[in-house]
Amino acid sequence: MENDRGELVDLYVPRKCSATNRVIRAKDHASIQIAVGHVNEKGQYTGENQVYALCGSVRSKGEGDDSLNRLAQKDGLLKNVWSGSR
Repeated sequence: MENDRGELVDLYVPRKCSATNRVIRAKDHASIQIAVGHVNEKGQYTGENQVYALCGSVRSKGEGDDSLNRLAQKDGLLKNVWSGSR
């Protein structure tokens, strides 16, 4: 919820899984959030990052690495990465 000034005033803002687009519950202790840093041509960190959240059900099925590769490839962070879903 936002107040009149446009500031968030909720104590808890739920996250969504980047792979399944499901809401990550507060009691999902297997969920993770990863920030992947952007680098320039020299391999130096530019100060920007892309955040991915994965829910526990994706990780328990063993699909976390494939999901992260797929999302990073879609965002242009990886190129020519093999995916099991092809």
